[in-house]
Amino acid sequence: MLLILGVAFLASLVGTRLVLAWLRHRQIMDHPNERSSHALPTPRGGGLAVTAVLVGAWAWVGPPGIAMVLLPAMLLAAVSWADDLWTLAARWRLLAQVLAVAAVLALWPAERGYFFGGLLPGFLDTLAAGLLWIWFVNLYNFMDGIDGITGVETLSIGTGAALVAVLAGLNVEVFLCATTLAAVAMGFLWWNWHPAKVFLGDVGSVPLGFLVGWLLLYLASRGQPVAALVLPAYYLADATITLTRRAWRREKVWEAHREHFYQKAIRLRGRSHASVSLSVLGGGLALALLAGWAAVGFSWEALVGGLAVTAALLLDLARRRGRA
Repeated sequence: MLLILGVAFLASLVGTRLVLAWLRHRQIMDHPNERSSHALPTPRGGGLAVTAVLVGAWAWVGPPGIAMVLLPAMLLAAVSWADDLWTLAARWRLLAQVLAVAAVLALWPAERGYFFGGLLPGFLDTLAAGLLWIWFVNLYNFMDGIDGITGVETLSIGTGAALVAVLAGLNVEVFLCATTLAAVAMGFLWWNWHPAKVFLGDVGSVPLGFLVGWLLLYLASRGQPVAALVLPAYYLADATITLTRRAWRREKVWEAHREHFYQKAIRLRGRSHASVSLSVLGGGLALALLAGWAAVGFSWEALVGGLAVTAALLLDLARRRGRA
């Protein structure tokens, strides 16, 4: 296991460095604008390495049938890379996501359990899972707006999913998928920590959201829906609250903006990228422990704890303070 994790970490670390050099050479840059949280042009496309390494790692350690997830993830990476380069219309990006999610759910083994613990009948259970998955893919993209934030969120979810897999007695392949996810995130964070030398780009955040979403749904289908909900609770809350507000004001929710809690903490409250990302990491690791608590039978307690941790993190980001 240590060999696998070491290879995943080093492949992500070295692969991102090689991609960074190529992006600089080709001048594929994210230039600051009025909606940006960075001040200098920065290479965009580090997700080329992250996605390739994670797909390779999961092909190596994943459960039987993992190809049904990895192939759509690579399709999303291709579409997202085209979007990074040429800016595709939102409807084409959404269509690719719908097709990817629908394909995986259609091919999901028939013996799987319910995603929502039997609260919904079979068809509605699958439909609700698909809609939530599509939303999760998009919010993972929306939330990737400052240095380090998606890296620490992915690290937290991977760590928590591994803990749940152990405590719930799930198969070792799921544990390895979770731990390699965390290892790949750590390799990328070396280059993405503030001040970031490279950004993920959509080619990273979209397929990453897709693969993390699959891992969470897998946990849910194996009797751990509360753990699957608690793990990404902060990302779910920040994105959903912010986009609901924008929709209420009749703003275009798919357009870039700087109104997420984590963005306001930097833009209006003087916090640094590193300070905010460390807060998200702390909250994410607390949620990982609560997910483990749910895995051993304390579901309601973990759910209430997850709400409390998420609310505390949102309030912390909303609180005025000097520059960290």
